[in-house]
Amino acid sequence: MNHHRATPGLPAAVLFDMDGTLVDTERLWWAAVEQVADRIGRQLTDADTHHVLGRPAAHTADHLHRTGGPAVPAPDVLAIELDAAFAAQVACEVVPRPGALHLLDELAAAGVPTAIVSASPRHVVDLVRKALGEERFALTLAVEDTVRTKPAPDPYLAAAAALGVDPRACVVVEDTPTGVAAAEAAGCVVLAVPSTVPIPSAARRTVLDSLERADVTLLVSLFTSAERN
Repeated sequence: MNHHRATPGLPAAVLFDMDGTLVDTERLWWAAVEQVADRIGRQLTDADTHHVLGRPAAHTADHLHRTGGPAVPAPDVLAIELDAAFAAQVACEVVPRPGALHLLDELAAAGVPTAIVSASPRHVVDLVRKALGEERFALTLAVEDTVRTKPAPDPYLAAAAALGVDPRACVVVEDTPTGVAAAEAAGCVVLAVPSTVPIPSAARRTVLDSLERADVTLLVSLFTSAERN
């Protein structure tokens, strides 16, 4: 892999989670899971959050199958239902998170490549990329593109490799503890903007309440600060 940095002082790339980070789809995913859970007589509670938010359909399907009783369909059937329900919701409503488009455009003007790195399926990622503007992203990576998905580091490592950059020279923008764990395991600097579950600050991790407070200057400062640590 040919490691490089776009410009001295800037991150080599900024890798964005999609659901809940770039677009307001975590609530759509929860609604899709709730729809499927209701059909099998299973009410979602806060205790299910860890197995729903930031997780791919296969993981959530396994969770519903384990906890839904003896008559619940097989996990692969549930995963197909979850995928279809989520895609239908996203097709009707793609809402950018506050500040997301402005930050993407600032990064483009600064010459910093950006990517979507998601645990959602390819057809949903493509819907969102088209809605946000395909030209804004150098790369998209969906759940099918790696053997393991978040919280494993594989998606972020694969995105960095595809862009030809060192993951340690990348900033990842995430909204869930699952995604943050994946990014940090890959060695990336993390900007966390929690959507539903609180995320504490930590080494090589900065937490904001909104992307409206993020700009290129901030990303440079947290990236160079992490380099010094």
